[in-house]
Amino acid sequence: MEINDLTPAEARVWRAFPRGEAVDFRTAADDDPALGDAWGPERTVRAEVLRALLLTAPRVEGEVGGLKLAGARITGVLDLRYATVDASVRLSDSHFGDVPNLYGARLRQLNLTGSVLPGLTSATVHVEGVLRMTRCRFRGPVRLGGAKIAGALFADRAEFASPDGTEPALQLNHAVVEDDLSAPGMRARGEVRLNGARITGSVDLNEARFDRPDGTALNAETLGAGAEVLLRNGEVHGRLELRGARIAGRLDLSHSRLRNPGGTALRASSCVIGELWLRQGPAVQGTLNLRRSQIEVLFCEPEVLPREVRLSDLTYTSLIPHEPAGRRLPMLEQADGAYLPFAYEQLTQSYRRVGDDDAARLVQLAKQRRHRRTLPWYARAWGHLQDATVGYGFRPLRACGWLLSLLAVGSVVYGLRHPPALKPAESPEFNPVFYTLDLLLPVISFGQENAFAPQGWYQTLAYALVITGWILATTVVAGVTRTVSRQ
Repeated sequence: MEINDLTPAEARVWRAFPRGEAVDFRTAADDDPALGDAWGPERTVRAEVLRALLLTAPRVEGEVGGLKLAGARITGVLDLRYATVDASVRLSDSHFGDVPNLYGARLRQLNLTGSVLPGLTSATVHVEGVLRMTRCRFRGPVRLGGAKIAGALFADRAEFASPDGTEPALQLNHAVVEDDLSAPGMRARGEVRLNGARITGSVDLNEARFDRPDGTALNAETLGAGAEVLLRNGEVHGRLELRGARIAGRLDLSHSRLRNPGGTALRASSCVIGELWLRQGPAVQGTLNLRRSQIEVLFCEPEVLPREVRLSDLTYTSLIPHEPAGRRLPMLEQADGAYLPFAYEQLTQSYRRVGDDDAARLVQLAKQRRHRRTLPWYARAWGHLQDATVGYGFRPLRACGWLLSLLAVGSVVYGLRHPPALKPAESPEFNPVFYTLDLLLPVISFGQENAFAPQGWYQTLAYALVITGWILATTVVAGVTRTVSRQ
């Protein structure tokens, strides 16, 4: 392209490029690129001119060339497919009339800060430095699938949209970012795909909004993050999909609103996560799925949990904050709609790690009661008996209370009317307390039971005390054995 073919605005850009000088067409600080269609020729640059600059423009010896353009109206398609661009590219606060095509391109650096674009086609693009989309407004799909970015990716307060919903608003699936992905305050209407992406640093999505109520709003299946994933004070209207993700640091969903009524709000199954924070936010609307995940620290407040949770084979080391067992047990009662013994064991171990043995016993007692509902009627009856007498061994003092009550009744009854002696000449002096103990305790003998023979209903009472004693003894032994085995 000859320099004579350029408009005054384009000639200004052409002259500035070899020395990397900035060209700013903005007339006021509040210029809105969304109104760029109305900008005149004094700030209009053809995309073919920019392409020629980046691929064929001469360089000045001793100078570092670069395209640094602000406040421009760019017409036509900026086509850099498979191109290798050595200069840095900064097209900030500009208006693009057509979707740039950077498919398979190799760029040193790309900065689109504050620009308005109808979309972006840049799958498998390779950026040797930083990719900036800060405050960009995309009116159509942004395709960055398979991209490789050696630096960081910035999309702070960027807006992404898929008007017809046939394509994701933002595709970063299988992308590789060798630094951080920073997108606090971003907005997305339509699906955002991060599935299979590898982020060496952290993922900052604080205060972001994802809106796709009829499906998956944020798809991050098998996401790999070398540090934390932050979504504090955010909102996800639709499914948040994290199945199979590997997050070395913290997955922080504090203060966030997760909404997908009638479906799955958060699916973090088969994940390996350092810390998962669900705290100080409204209750999750929809199902919470943590099946088969491995979490080192689970920071979960009971108020945030939804009515439906999936906890099958979930393992965690620490559960915080420390809450009474009564506030944690409803989570297990409604988990998966079935009895999950392992979930009770996990909760028991978490209490024992912090030395709260009373809470651990309460969880074990709740486990036995929940298990009882799965048994046939005769086993349930025996379970009710163990529960009422010794609390399945976790309430041993309850058996003492029963024994003391029966001892008092027997002592009073037989104290008022002594049973006759079988051999008056050889019988010891009658003692109503030890006689009742002889009836109640099956393995201890004080010589009273065999020396006296009650009659009538007194004999019926004696039979009842003997049977009750055996039942109490059996349940105590069974309960204590179970308790000792758990220790």
